[in-house]
Amino acid sequence: MTEPRYDELPQLAELGVRHAWDVLPAELGTLSRLAPEHVIRAAGLVRTGQVFPLNLPLDTFDPPLFGRAATAHDVVAHDRNTFEDTLDAFNPQASSQWDGLGHVRAREHGWFSGVTDQAAASERLGMHHWAARGIVGRGVLLDIPAHRERTGTPYDPFAGDPVTPDELGAAAREAGVEIRRGDILCLRFGWIAEYRRRAAAGDDMTAAVTSWTGLSGAESTARFLWDTGVAAVAADNPAVERGPGTREDGSLHRRLIPSLGFALAELLDLDALAAACRAQARAEFLFVASPLPIPGGVSSPANAIALL
Repeated sequence: MTEPRYDELPQLAELGVRHAWDVLPAELGTLSRLAPEHVIRAAGLVRTGQVFPLNLPLDTFDPPLFGRAATAHDVVAHDRNTFEDTLDAFNPQASSQWDGLGHVRAREHGWFSGVTDQAAASERLGMHHWAARGIVGRGVLLDIPAHRERTGTPYDPFAGDPVTPDELGAAAREAGVEIRRGDILCLRFGWIAEYRRRAAAGDDMTAAVTSWTGLSGAESTARFLWDTGVAAVAADNPAVERGPGTREDGSLHRRLIPSLGFALAELLDLDALAAACRAQARAEFLFVASPLPIPGGVSSPANAIALL
């Protein structure tokens, strides 16, 4: 299927964002860009047999970010010799996560594909569709702190600085990799590593998590991601985009999820994978994720791994 370029897409009135409601299937959004040939080629990237889980423990963030409830885990005796887990107040977005297509609405225009009824959105856009398909393809890792270090540019993962498409392109060229259609673009901002460092030092993390470096929310970012044809964007920060954003740039979440149908993953643990990629002078790998089949769900634990 030949997709229109970003600047050829129609606009949502008043919001000034372009949408792909009549371009991509509602159930999958950009995940529909993952064709069998992408999976076959990605499988050929496994050379060393190394496996890197990309998921943080459920209790990594204490307290959980954005006022979310903490998951209460108990082991209970089913009978004298059998034990089971129970999870109370389990929030799929409490740790490494996928944002589903029902996660963000484009104001009165509705969710992706233009559906405006929440019940209908749950059925049409629910996480059960992604779970039934799975997410498998070529992962491409861009290590932004490493790129900044090599270019001599100061960097702070907690500063809230924007990373632009030009910088993504420069980081890709430096890594010797071309971003292609069907890729799962994995962006390491170094945020998880810095969070761990500060938490270990005893910092008050409730006060500390007020800003984070990430993608610029400007339209140029949406244009870059759409026109490169990536199937998903994953990052090790809380929102893929920078936080807080600016009124001038606008919301990248609104541009990507309800408007363009992008699959976004957040808070992935990319540190060990990045170290292995540096050691092997590579930036591509097999990416596999199996979202939780929550009927009507708007999110899921990431449940993602990378294989080198």
